[in-house]
Amino acid sequence: MDQQYTPLAQPILYRILDANLDRTREGLRIIEEWCRFGLNSGELAEECKHLRQEIARWHTMTLRSYRNTTDDPGTELTHPQEEQRSGIEQLLQANFCRVQEALRVLEEYGKLYHPDMGSTFKQMRYQVYTLESRLLAHQRHKVLQNSYLYLVTSPGEKLFAIVEAALQGGLTLVQYRDKNSNDETRLKIAQKLCQLCHRYDALFLINDRVDLAVAVDADGVHLGQDDIPIQLARQVLGPQRLIGRSTHSPEDMKRAIQEGADYIGVGPVYETPTKAGKAAAGLEYVSHAVKNSTVPWFAIGGIDMNNFDDVMATGCERVAVVRSIMNAEQPTLVTQYFLSQLHRVRNLRSHKVLPS
Repeated sequence: MDQQYTPLAQPILYRILDANLDRTREGLRIIEEWCRFGLNSGELAEECKHLRQEIARWHTMTLRSYRNTTDDPGTELTHPQEEQRSGIEQLLQANFCRVQEALRVLEEYGKLYHPDMGSTFKQMRYQVYTLESRLLAHQRHKVLQNSYLYLVTSPGEKLFAIVEAALQGGLTLVQYRDKNSNDETRLKIAQKLCQLCHRYDALFLINDRVDLAVAVDADGVHLGQDDIPIQLARQVLGPQRLIGRSTHSPEDMKRAIQEGADYIGVGPVYETPTKAGKAAAGLEYVSHAVKNSTVPWFAIGGIDMNNFDDVMATGCERVAVVRSIMNAEQPTLVTQYFLSQLHRVRNLRSHKVLPS
């Protein structure tokens, strides 16, 4: 043990180390439980467990013996944000921040306690940064994999009310699309929509704008054929966020998958004012996607309740809609209808009643 500090400071040092070792282990346990039960990821849960065990080696009975909870003024400190969590993502982020802050304290004060403690906890802090990126990526991909209905928004006075109504109906994937508003307006709307989606544990993506996605901490972006390359978007967004790409032909699909798209849009299936002047790709392209796409994909373009069965007959499992929900009088009910029909089709296919 390094004795560079005065003997009178020793109890204070021990209490600081004890408190932050506790914080680190508690935060990691909260994260581990979600990895285990929420994501069903044995690999991520094992990594959390390994970190906790490494930290426990430093949490000796000597340090614990200096604990004085009764006289600790910190037990009375609180903040309104600690009293509630808006969703799983916020809960995880809060505990990652807690762990990382505690590790930094252990790194600095540990230099006074043991010659190896500072460097050990410095490396552990970097491990936790990497774990956070991997967990967020895993979390987002899991939600994406389980999302079968995708809402692409259109501007309107009731935008927030409609999106929330759809989220209340079970929607888990939203894209903010606005080609005409100025950047200040789009930033404010994107921030509010992002918070709204995360409150319901839904993914929030932004059309085209990688910079806005970073600014509001969105879950990713959706890129058109004329937008920046996926590789460049990945450099800006990092590995933990999602990138989707619109495709209109088998060649587009092949290229998007090779470039690393996490999902693709397939269409437009029917002509739609959202893609004015764009010829419909038709059901033939949807059938091609059924047989050839190796990433999640959504049929998009003019899909509504009247042609839904025709789209599903191709073997399609996921659809993206705009007007069907944005123009609906009861967005919650329409969302529930689409989700129930998508579930019905998947259930029939799993029982071999419908062809895959």
